[in-house]
Amino acid sequence: MAKFRISLNMEYCRSADKSFREGVKIAAELGYKYIEPMVHTGWGLLSEVDYFHSFSMEEDTLLMKEICDSHGVKVSSISGHSPLMKPEAAVSRLTRSIILADACGARFVNSDEMIKDDWMDDKLAFEAMNYTLTKAEMVARRHKVYLCIEPHGIYTKTAEGLMQIVNLVKSPWIQVNWDTGNSYLAGVEDPYDGLMHVRDSVYHIHAKDISMEQSEMERGSVTGTPVGCACGEGMVNWDKVFEILEPIDREIFLSVECGKIDEAKRSIKFLEKVLGNRLIKD
Repeated sequence: MAKFRISLNMEYCRSADKSFREGVKIAAELGYKYIEPMVHTGWGLLSEVDYFHSFSMEEDTLLMKEICDSHGVKVSSISGHSPLMKPEAAVSRLTRSIILADACGARFVNSDEMIKDDWMDDKLAFEAMNYTLTKAEMVARRHKVYLCIEPHGIYTKTAEGLMQIVNLVKSPWIQVNWDTGNSYLAGVEDPYDGLMHVRDSVYHIHAKDISMEQSEMERGSVTGTPVGCACGEGMVNWDKVFEILEPIDREIFLSVECGKIDEAKRSIKFLEKVLGNRLIKD
């Protein structure tokens, strides 16, 4: 039976203009034991003046762990989203994200294919992604960190397209981060059929719910969204999600992706209740 741990993607405090350090503190106060930080290269102005939660990979790799340790929180995964079709950016970002994850004791880095430029055809796009993933897999293998690809773009909006990218490089270190909200919003296929199709490769989940209002406005016209509403307050059928994942014999992180602090508070309460004995309590 699949077992789950609950984490919190740091996007939850973006709308509140909180720093990484303050975001970790609030997450701990809400009852979260794990977080999924977003990272960037260079020195972002908003992060440097404590108005944004993203963590610079120019910092000492152990600083993130030090901050989390001070609040009794662990890093579950790194949101290392990088443009797989742009190797000159993605290879470096993914490499550094994997190294940072390992330094913090996390075993997952999440990404998607991101944007395809108009001048790039499908053949060139997949050649570029193959190169990026080949380089990233070598690092992931050395550090024993899973690189998980999620549904969020023009190719990954279907389960078949998602697995086509995951299987570009045959490796146990490249797997799926299933995003419950993005798969629902894409509206191309039944999201539960899609989850069933990729189930054996799901190693991490972005627990994202979609409000009825957002569903009516965007379903079928977008391939993803940064954050959703509180888990349990939207269109995602969580009982069905966990029923599909039931046969998997491994631990899976559910990283809550919502946009407000109060939504994060309600999400953890909902997930703890609905998971029951499937929840691993640290």
